[in-house]
Amino acid sequence: MKSRKALILSVILLGSLLLAGCGAVGDMYNNLTGLVGLTDTCTVIARRAQIRSSFAVVAADLLEVKRGDTLDVLEENEFEKVKWYRVRARDEDQTEGWIEAQNVITNKLLEKSKKLNDEFKGAQTQAIGQLKAVSNLRLSPDMNNENLLFKLENGATFEIIDWNYVPKAVDASDVDDAAKGEQKQSKKTKNEEIEAAKEADEPDKLEDKYDIWYQVRLDPSVSPAPIGWLFGRQVELQVPSDIVFYQHNNKKFVTWQRLDDSAADKVGDKADKLSKPSSWVILWRTNQVKAIDGVEPDFDGILVLGFDKYDQLHYTVYTTRNDMSVWGVLPLRVEGSGDSKSFIVKLRNNTTGQLEDKRFGVMSDKSRMRVTAPPDIANYEKKDK
Repeated sequence: MKSRKALILSVILLGSLLLAGCGAVGDMYNNLTGLVGLTDTCTVIARRAQIRSSFAVVAADLLEVKRGDTLDVLEENEFEKVKWYRVRARDEDQTEGWIEAQNVITNKLLEKSKKLNDEFKGAQTQAIGQLKAVSNLRLSPDMNNENLLFKLENGATFEIIDWNYVPKAVDASDVDDAAKGEQKQSKKTKNEEIEAAKEADEPDKLEDKYDIWYQVRLDPSVSPAPIGWLFGRQVELQVPSDIVFYQHNNKKFVTWQRLDDSAADKVGDKADKLSKPSSWVILWRTNQVKAIDGVEPDFDGILVLGFDKYDQLHYTVYTTRNDMSVWGVLPLRVEGSGDSKSFIVKLRNNTTGQLEDKRFGVMSDKSRMRVTAPPDIANYEKKDK
């Protein structure tokens, strides 16, 4: 189909050469590219950006565009290691000019993000995160030059739906903000504490051995691309203010979901929803590496907190003990409504070594919450008491 369109364009241009000078042909080419479908499109991702008369420093601003605006891409060029697109806006004047590539995302990349989003449609939010610095949003959890979607601005918030542990490279950079085709220079130096721990024959800590990548879902107000991956060193987990007190140094919260209003923990009104006291199911991960056959667990502890609305205090409904062998992977799922709910986690069976879904029942009785553990988990707890 594309070759046929190109052939049509070639015939038209050839005929034009017989009737007009080169200048007229150039104008005709620009007009005909849209007619025969040779243009690509892009979507503005910056809050605001300028279409300029050229990519020179002294170029004039022709038109301001906003996040979500669609532009036709007519040409691309690289000037002093910065990529630019010549675009046509869809305003009344169909303004044409140049826009810096970092301000837009091409339709081809946008479709890849949407396709990835379709694979995770309906996935429950595992945590809320916020960027501590400008960072690249990527299609996969690695710093490959070909998987870069665009730069996400500092302070952007998002839902975390999954994550991936990647063995930490000695020369890895602390940030992922290099432009496409560039290599970020490492700023890491030898960590004396890590070396001292090795000499003392202490177990490796998770953060010393791995980097974490988060798969994130973005609100349309933040990004036209609905999903992607972010480098974990630039992500700060937004643990709700009413439960952050329960997160100790040796127990790091990895995911949490409300039990009295599971639909409330979304990115939308972040400040209100993160401060609203609630009942929670929380999964934590201790600081010690517990890999089995080279695979790391996402969590090794479960905590359920109830919230007394009259006393305005939390109380512990259920928790796994430190000596209880829990080895689990995401996701955490909450089901049900009202006073009868359940949460499902995937735990490793200590006998068979297989991962199995375990459902914990959650009931509210006279304003107090109770958790019923699966029989094999409950029996394990009784046996060890």
